[in-house]
Amino acid sequence: MAVQCAAETEVAPQDRFDYFWNQRGEWVEEPNVRRGGESGVQRVVSSNGQLLYVKRQTGHIHRSLLHPFGRPTVLRERDALIGLNRLDVLVPEIVFCGAQRDPVHKWRALLITKALDGFEEIDHWYAGGGREHHGEAVHDRVLKELAENLARMHKGRWQHSCLYAKHVFVRVTGEGEAAKVEVALIDLEKGRQRLTARRAATNDLKQLRRHSSFSPTDWQKLVYFYKTAFGSAIKGL
Repeated sequence: MAVQCAAETEVAPQDRFDYFWNQRGEWVEEPNVRRGGESGVQRVVSSNGQLLYVKRQTGHIHRSLLHPFGRPTVLRERDALIGLNRLDVLVPEIVFCGAQRDPVHKWRALLITKALDGFEEIDHWYAGGGREHHGEAVHDRVLKELAENLARMHKGRWQHSCLYAKHVFVRVTGEGEAAKVEVALIDLEKGRQRLTARRAATNDLKQLRRHSSFSPTDWQKLVYFYKTAFGSAIKGL
């Protein structure tokens, strides 16, 4: 089904939440119950053909020292997306984000982002023969691009906190030396800033090692590229 972006319509700012809330599409992540509420993701297509992902939540909150009574998790994800974008880390572009008090569920919240056109999960890229097609030189650039994105994120003290291979997306366009390699990160719902860059780096990289299928040789290459970009080694890698 089609849904128009607010920027393409004359929807008043105060009406945009209800406008987007009333759109419906195919569920790509069925609503699941956690954090005291529900959260799910739908896929819709804008009138100009742009694929969008709509994260829809009711009563789905996180608590922290700053927000002891709870805050919609999409607002934390929005903050992380904005923070990483400022650090030149490639992440999905926000179309709309908002939250409203709700008498039944306490909160209703939305986060709408543009699809990463042409990108695919890194494991799907491997399974589809991307490494064999483009060769080892381009594959090394994929690892280097991933490492440099992670280093920029961590130097800004941002921790992904759910850094699995399925949240690393790759796009390679062109061939040989002219190939353009891009790496993006998704699903920053648990993203947060830590007191130090090293703490953010240590937690994320150990998590990625556990939840990825990199060979020992490829992992050591990734760590080498990361250490070069970060400026120092991370203990335990």
